[in-house]
Amino acid sequence: MPEFLSDYFRRFGTHAYSYQTVLIELLLIGAGVYIVLRFLRGTGGAGLAKGIGVLIVASFLIIDVLASQFNWQRVEFLYTKYVSALILAVIIIFQTELRRGIMRLGETTWLKRWASDVEQVVTELVKSARYLSARKIGALIAVQRETALGALAESGTPVDAQITADLLNTIFWPSSALHDMGVVIREGRVAAASCQFPLADREDLPTELGSRHRAALGLSGETDALVIVISEETGTISLADRGRLERALTPEALAKRLLVGLEGARATGKRLPRTASSQT
Repeated sequence: MPEFLSDYFRRFGTHAYSYQTVLIELLLIGAGVYIVLRFLRGTGGAGLAKGIGVLIVASFLIIDVLASQFNWQRVEFLYTKYVSALILAVIIIFQTELRRGIMRLGETTWLKRWASDVEQVVTELVKSARYLSARKIGALIAVQRETALGALAESGTPVDAQITADLLNTIFWPSSALHDMGVVIREGRVAAASCQFPLADREDLPTELGSRHRAALGLSGETDALVIVISEETGTISLADRGRLERALTPEALAKRLLVGLEGARATGKRLPRTASSQT
């Protein structure tokens, strides 16, 4: 075994294993792993993906290398079947993430013009957040960036109205028929209300977080939307971005975060995101 490993490493620098070729291969493998983990970040499959990756690497080093060295033909044969079964298991385990990924690829708004005034949209969002927070009215507002929220908007009640603080306050008012669910805003317009957001299924979340915060984390973990949350119990303003939650924001801090997030989307030539509203 030591002789096999030393012979293996001696091949580096030769025509078969040039340093440039190995470096390119490692970069491509690393990029693929990074893309998968970034895609799964904030979802329940992130930890599982890491575990499967470790299992594949360990099995390759222990089984495939040894089988090739000692000519264990039966082990080699079973190893190929094992890898095939593992691939099938990955497809089954990650079927939800794969479906969402295919939907996101189909919905991503590439090379479309920026159609609305970011500052005006942020002004209305912050104005509404201030009003709702002061009165402890629960709300959930998700702002679309590059990833389209069309499927989410279709699950709710169509509105298609220009975004204003008064409109958002009316939707979230406890007596409103639409206040219990989310509102989706796109290109500076309220696209739909009463939209059901996906809940985050994570074990590391604080127990005091309710369904609104879990819905915000769930949506921000699956898309790049900025999700504003107003707590009904405390009136606290929070913002979820890519599966992470910033809590106890002031209206001024919220405005800065939204401007940074949305100006970044505008710089890439994407449309203004639509927002999503409250969920119990």
